[in-house]
Amino acid sequence: MGTGVTTLALGHGVPVLLVDVDQARLDEARARIGRQLRMAQMMGELPQGRAQGRLTTSVTLEEVAGSTAVIEAVTELADVKAKVLAEVSARVEPGTVLVTNTSSFPVDEMADAVARPQDLIGTHFMNPAYLIRTVEVIRGRRTADATLAGVRAVLSALGKEPVVVNDAPGFVTSRVLHPMINDAARVVQEGTASAEAVDALMQGCLGHRTGPLRTADLIGIDNLVDSLWVLHERTGDEGCRPCDLLLEKARSGHHGRKSGRGFYEYGEPLS
Repeated sequence: MGTGVTTLALGHGVPVLLVDVDQARLDEARARIGRQLRMAQMMGELPQGRAQGRLTTSVTLEEVAGSTAVIEAVTELADVKAKVLAEVSARVEPGTVLVTNTSSFPVDEMADAVARPQDLIGTHFMNPAYLIRTVEVIRGRRTADATLAGVRAVLSALGKEPVVVNDAPGFVTSRVLHPMINDAARVVQEGTASAEAVDALMQGCLGHRTGPLRTADLIGIDNLVDSLWVLHERTGDEGCRPCDLLLEKARSGHHGRKSGRGFYEYGEPLS
């Protein structure tokens, strides 16, 4: 998701500092972003005639000081997110928009880790971020009006339409979609129908744009399992306990489009 949001920003002429844990990952990310920019341009999803923003990379967080906004998009693990947010919060000026991009964790839970909870807000970009226009924005209990206005301005600069919701585990999209995907996978697990049949019925009969299992492959089945566990732990809803088929695919490395195989075969990992 970090490379997707970076692609989106660069394509709209916004400069980006991309931070990751080592140079090898940053080199890989830079190559992926280049491919995604070309794809987004070919699909007409970026402004025509606008110069691309400048991409700078770093293996430390020291350079985030002075940023207009910081978007945390690390793996969906609470302790890792909290650590990164705490370190960023200690380096940026008060009033800097601090965003946690998450599919499941309540913003107010993450706000406990930062120096100024009023500066923190949540976003849930959909994958791929440079193609899907709407962004779910999650306002925490302590999020300031100025922070909400700031994230609206950032999303506007990126050509996105924010939809603001209140804070809760999974918010709206994940709380509704992820249990549905879990049920769809369970139908396949039980032998009732193939993945292709499930998706065809959900598309043709119920108007689901891609089908739940193709959507799972796009989200990343490993990410989906992590999100379902968060929802299960924080809501107690047994419908959010990941089914055995999802767990098996996550363990096997069949994570979907990004790994080249999930519910469907793709031939090569997602660029």
